[in-house]
Amino acid sequence: MENTETVRMPMIGDEAPRFKSMTTKGKINFPEDYKGKWVVFFSHPADFTPVCTTEFIALSKRINEFRELNTELLGLSIDSLHSHLAWAKSIETIDWKGEGKTAVPFPIVADISMKVAKLYGMLQTVAKTQTVRAVFIIDPDSIVRAILYYPMSTGRNIDEIKRIILSLQKHDRENISTPADWCPGEDVVLGSPLTLEEAEERIKSGDDTLIPYDWYLTAKKEVQ
Repeated sequence: MENTETVRMPMIGDEAPRFKSMTTKGKINFPEDYKGKWVVFFSHPADFTPVCTTEFIALSKRINEFRELNTELLGLSIDSLHSHLAWAKSIETIDWKGEGKTAVPFPIVADISMKVAKLYGMLQTVAKTQTVRAVFIIDPDSIVRAILYYPMSTGRNIDEIKRIILSLQKHDRENISTPADWCPGEDVVLGSPLTLEEAEERIKSGDDTLIPYDWYLTAKKEVQ
């Protein structure tokens, strides 16, 4: 009989699966080494591939934007450490779109055994020996807060990844939610009232920062 291995990928709200691995920046013990920080843990299909290279350039150039949000980046593919190192050196020579060259400042996990990729459900039916473009946003308590999957042919939107982090951090600070197409500085929304009395109080509150569209939908203006 064929030996099939069933692996449950982490879900939103789960603790991030633990692993130890070699990376281009040395050994890591994940997520312990990242306690107290947000992490964007992402996989790419393979080193020396066109779309992946553009993503790594884009992320590398914006590393300081993520670090200002107490966020670190961590990449992975099913390639050897030597392959990762050679690819990172190659990236340093590329001037993509004439915007200047950059080094890769974040670690890339070597995962030849596919152990970590399987832990995180990064292997999909489309390519069983290559990781798809998965993104796990993990909070300072090592809890998975968001998961994104992109097909191998589509490069990731870095602005969207950053926007999700900003939204989650704002939610944690202020206990609000962010509506469709929200960007920092725009109105947010409150949770639905749990009682009729609460709904009435909200509508009649006189708070000029609240915008009641209906009893269950109330926006809150951002105070500049």
